[in-house]
Order: sequence, then C-alpha cells, then structure tokens
Amino acid sequence: MRTLFFFLLSLAGIAYYAFTAVHTGLRDADEPARQLLMVTYGLVSLGALASPLLYSRWSSVGWPNAVVKHSVHTLIAVLLGQIFMAGVMFVGDLFTGIRAVSIGLQTAWTTPTSHSTFAFSRNPAVGQLAMLSGGVLILGLLYGVFRRYHYQVRSVQLPISELPKAFHGLRIVQLSDIHSGSFDNPQAVSKGVDMAMGLNPDLILFTGDLVNNRADEFKPYLDIFARLNAPLGVYSVLGNHDYGDYVRWRSPDAKQANLHTLMQYQRQAGWRLLLNESVTIHKGGDALTLIGVENWSGRANFSRYGNLQKALSNAPANRPAILISHDPSHWGAEVVGNYPQIVLTLSGHTHGMQFGIESRWFKWSPVQYFYKEWAGLYQLGHQYLYVNRGFGFLGYLGRLGMPPEITLLELVEQTSTNRHR
Repeated sequence: MRTLFFFLLSLAGIAYYAFTAVHTGLRDADEPARQLLMVTYGLVSLGALASPLLYSRWSSVGWPNAVVKHSVHTLIAVLLGQIFMAGVMFVGDLFTGIRAVSIGLQTAWTTPTSHSTFAFSRNPAVGQLAMLSGGVLILGLLYGVFRRYHYQVRSVQLPISELPKAFHGLRIVQLSDIHSGSFDNPQAVSKGVDMAMGLNPDLILFTGDLVNNRADEFKPYLDIFARLNAPLGVYSVLGNHDYGDYVRWRSPDAKQANLHTLMQYQRQAGWRLLLNESVTIHKGGDALTLIGVENWSGRANFSRYGNLQKALSNAPANRPAILISHDPSHWGAEVVGNYPQIVLTLSGHTHGMQFGIESRWFKWSPVQYFYKEWAGLYQLGHQYLYVNRGFGFLGYLGRLGMPPEITLLELVEQTSTNRHR
C-alpha cells in the first residue's frame, strides 16, 4: 500500500509540473491554438500516465496485437519525456523561489516599514526549455526503436593469470538477455545470430534471461538460436526473468512446468544449461573449469536461486575457472576475494538500461546509480568481470546510445607487460 501511495504521489507530481511546463511555455501563443494544444496535450498525457498500468497488465498476459503494443510503448516514451519536463520546470521553480526569498529579505532589510508587495511569475522561456528538453527525449526514444536490432560486436582481450597453454587465444562469444518475448522481427534476430557465428568462436556462453516471462516466447526463435554452435560447446544459465516470477500462474505446478519447458527448449537448441554446477572443458591436453549458477543478486529485490559453493564443490581450487552468473552484483557480493580461482565472471542483466552515452572519454547511463558494474569490463586484482549490454530489449522497445551487444572475448597469456597495464 505504501509503495502504491508513493507511486501515485510521484505520478501526480510529474503530471502537475509537466502540465505547468506546457501551460507556461504556451502562455504567449494565440488563444485558439493554445487551447487546442492544451487539450491535445491533456489527452496524450492521460494516456502516458496510464501507460505503466497498461504495460503491467499486457506484458504479463500477452499483448493483444502489435498496434496496442507499440502504442503503449510510445506512451511510455511520452511519460519519460514528461518526467524530464517536470524536472526542468521544478528546477526553474526552485530558482524562482530562491530569487523571491532573496529579494524579499533584501526589501525587508532596506525598507522595513514598506508595505509594497512584489510577485514573481514563471518565465515562459523556462516552460519552453522544458518542452524542448522533453520533446527531444521523446523523439530520441522513438528513434531508438528503429535501432533495437542494430547489433554491435565488442571485442576484448583478457590476460588471464596461469591460463593453460592450450587455451591461449581462446575465443569466447558471450550473449545475454535475449528476451525473446520482445522480438517482432525474426529476420533481424537471425542476422544477429549470423554475426555471432561469423566471429568463429571456440566457446559460446549465454548469461541468462532467454524470455520475458513465459517459455513459449522462445519457441518461434528456437530454430534460429539452435544455429549457435562452437567446438567447445554452448553453455547457458538462467536469469531472473526465466523463472516466471513476474506473472501470475494458475498454480505453482503451472509455474514449475513453464520453467521445465524453458529448460527443455534450451536442450533442444543444443545448449548445455548449468544449474549450480561446474564442467571441465578440455582442449589440447589442458583443462579449464566453467561454472554456471542460477540467478543470484547482490540486491535484495531480485531472486537468489544460485549456489556458488555447490557449483564449485567438484571443481579443483588450483585450476582457473570462468563463472557465468546473470546478475553482475553477484561478482562484488560473493565472488571477488572469496574465490580466487574464478579469474573471469560473465554477466548481463542491466541492458545498460538500453539508454545512455558511451564514448572513449565518457560513459553514462541511469543504471549506474543502481549497479556499480553495469556495462563492459571491470577488474579487481587478477579477477575480471564483463557485463554484456544485452542482445534483446525489455520494457522500452528500443535502444538509444546503448546498442544490442555481441561480445567476443579472447583469452591471452598474462605477461609482465600486460600484468601492469
């Protein structure tokens, strides 16, 4: 109840300040045009404010058709634009309030007996700036919808401590967060799979979230992803969305049956699903340990089905190991420092929030305020974490500044040069 109250209170605050921005920004417009624009904005705004509820309902039971699906997601983009508008307008009000208090105190100090009054009104320029900012964000998000299948290959070389000689130059392709229930273009998805196979991987690792909620979401794409193969195999783990925790099931048995179906689909695709277990990968007489755990999060609001201690129970402690674990917060919470044999952890989960800015000099996404490690490569001592930005998309049907990722990781021998890089 408390969560619902704060949610409704937040929506009310957003609605008020976004409306204030439009009302203020259009103050100098011709009255007939102003009235028409305000009515139009009011209708669209109501739909945008209702969009989270509409999304919550249809994402759990299935979308009635593509038109409804894209309409609701467009309204969500409008809502995000409204949040930005409201923020700009709120900051403008703060400055206006500070200025009013300052002048009021100054007037009272210099002319204490004066009964003159003064008033401050909102500047139309602030409202117009808010409208412009929100409009740019909305258009950007809509543009990102057309970029959701523009896969990007990111290549990383990793110097691994005590890497067995046969594994020098090992090519690992990592995929994560497929979210097949969001797909609507099999040809584009197939192109992404072809890109992954074109990298000639020795090993393919999938780090969870095959579906949004239901196993049947993957069925239309099973044959496409079954084309993934590598000499050393294709391995996978479960992500938080794979368990069906975010929908209502008619019974616990129905939920369990859905999970078993999802596991069976992965086996049909030729993937080896690792459920809190380890396997030994052999190459040229050498061996490397691969560990896969079920979803385990360092954040309390996500599930903890994983058991790393169980997964390591039969793994030699003196052999380098690679861990695939869906949630990157697992690395800092349980892996680093406690299990030195795990030289590389591969995760996903964050999607880079499908929105952000990345360049050689600057890297930002709102998700960084929730996750310390959220995209790309991280290192503590001799232990690495790589966080894949995701192959698919969820919630927002697009990607803006955070393209879908296919990762190629090449393991190389650690030398004195790269040891001190």
